[in-house]
Amino acid sequence: MTLLHDRALAAAFDHAAPSYDRMTAANPGYHGQLRRSARRLGLPGDGAGLSVLDLGCGTGSSTRALLDVAPRATVTGVDASAGMLARAREKTWPSSVSFVHAPAEEVGTTDTARPYDAVFAAYLFRNVADPDAVLRSVRGLLRRGGRLAVHEYALSGRAVHRAVWNAVTSGLVVPGGRLHGDAALYRHLRRSVLDFDTAPRFAERLRRAGFADVRVLPLPGWQTGITHTFLATRD
Repeated sequence: MTLLHDRALAAAFDHAAPSYDRMTAANPGYHGQLRRSARRLGLPGDGAGLSVLDLGCGTGSSTRALLDVAPRATVTGVDASAGMLARAREKTWPSSVSFVHAPAEEVGTTDTARPYDAVFAAYLFRNVADPDAVLRSVRGLLRRGGRLAVHEYALSGRAVHRAVWNAVTSGLVVPGGRLHGDAALYRHLRRSVLDFDTAPRFAERLRRAGFADVRVLPLPGWQTGITHTFLATRD
């Protein structure tokens, strides 16, 4: 099965945007897991005075998670899908939140290209054509000592976790997406996770990109061994 990339993937997300929040709400723990990864960024206090980039913000679930843990931070959400951003913008946000339409590969060349105290990237890196280039760009956008949290489907490497992912996506996620007319996107989801780095390999990718203090933390529930938080800093 061929993975969707670039324009085709953005178009698939555009098409799925109206039903995307309903699909994610059906995933037990989806929003709680995002908040857990956002907390793991370790932003001090209530985030006052901090600038955070939410890269691959989608319909704003990750943005909301950041505000839940740092309500006074300035958050810039960036996404390649105009349809997903339109859904995000329909929601109620404080004036400290803004959204920008741009691919992750171009974030370093847009108006968002300024130093950030932290970057949060949820479910992004297996959807970009060149993860290494995006990681280098992200590192360049962080202040010295700035923090990165990547919340991603990255399998542990154990056969049991691969089997659980296959069972859940084949039995529930892809059929659910088909009901909304978005089977192509959710087939891509299933395949992209199977083809992406294992958690140890992605951690090594972070180190190669020049990040320090790389840590891999598991997430609880059915996603144990399937979804991880990756933490790193710019030294």
